[in-house]
Amino acid sequence: MAEFFQEYGKLLLDGTIDTLVMVVVSTFFAYLFGLPLGILVTITSEHSILPCRPANMVLGWIVNIGRSIPFIILIVFLIPFTRAIVGSAIGVRGALIPLIIAATPFVARLVETSLLEVDEGLIEVAHACGSNIRQIVFKVMLPESMPSILMGVPITFITLLGYSAMAGAVGAGGLGDIAYRYGYHRYQYNVMMATIILIIIVVQIIQSVGTLIAKKSDRRIRK
Repeated sequence: MAEFFQEYGKLLLDGTIDTLVMVVVSTFFAYLFGLPLGILVTITSEHSILPCRPANMVLGWIVNIGRSIPFIILIVFLIPFTRAIVGSAIGVRGALIPLIIAATPFVARLVETSLLEVDEGLIEVAHACGSNIRQIVFKVMLPESMPSILMGVPITFITLLGYSAMAGAVGAGGLGDIAYRYGYHRYQYNVMMATIILIIIVVQIIQSVGTLIAKKSDRRIRK
C-alpha cells in the first residue's frame, strides 16, 4: 500500500484536483447561464406571470436540444469552437466549454422544476399587492424555491463529475483520464480502482454538504 501511494499518490492527487477544477468551474458557469434560462422558461409559460408562447417554445427547444446530445459527441462536435475560445481542445481548459454547454440546459430544467413547485397562491397575493414581474421573481419565486434549487447543485455537480470522466477518455485530464489510461490501456486495475474510490468519496462529500445546506436554507423546516 505504501509503495502504491509513493508511486501513484501525486498522480492521483493531481487528477483529483484537475477533476474538481473542471467540475466546480463548470457548475458555477452552468448556474450562471442556466438559472436565468430556467427562470425565462418558467415565467413565459402559458399560465405563468409573463406568458409568451413563441419565446417559451424557442427557449424550450434550446433546452431540449442541449439535453438531447450525448456528451461524448458534444465534446467532439465542439472541438473547433472550444479551441477558438480557450486555445485548446484537450486538458482541463478544453473540457470546460463542453461541460458548461452540456450542463446549462440541465440546470435550466432543474430550476424550472423548482420554480414550478412554488405555491401559486403566493404569486397571486404578490401580484394583487402590486408587485411587478421582477419583484415576483426575486422576492417570491426564487426565495421560496431556493431549497429545491440548492438541492439541484449537488445533482449537477455529480452529473458533471460523470461527464468529466467521459471527457478524460478524449484527453481532458482528471481522474477519468487516469482511469482510462491506466485501467484500459495498461491493465493496471489497482490504479483504476483507486480513481473509482476517490470519485465515490468526492460524490459522498458533495451530496452530504449539498443536502445539509439545502435543509438549512429551508424556512419550512422548524427546529
